[in-house]
Amino acid sequence: MPAGYIIAIVDVTDLDKYKAYAAEAGPATLKCGGRYLARGGPFEVLEGGFPGKRFVVLEFESVEKAKAFYHSPEYQAARKHRLDGANFNMVVVEGA
Repeated sequence: MPAGYIIAIVDVTDLDKYKAYAAEAGPATLKCGGRYLARGGPFEVLEGGFPGKRFVVLEFESVEKAKAFYHSPEYQAARKHRLDGANFNMVVVEGA
């Protein structure tokens, strides 16, 4: 079964709210078997536009596990912190 990846493009608008989100989202990710492949840090746009200032990539055992993480009570509790603290785009994609 191919791995599942969650990719988020983020533009933080309230750092305190985003920090509260990150403090809960990290443990929720680990609890659901995910691991961070990229989490913030510098990046360079090689082509086209990029709508955010932060880029996050999570890897899970499968797309189903990635979706289970997103819908988990732990992640949904964390998510509430960032709703007014960041513009957030997130997708799930199946690995090759």
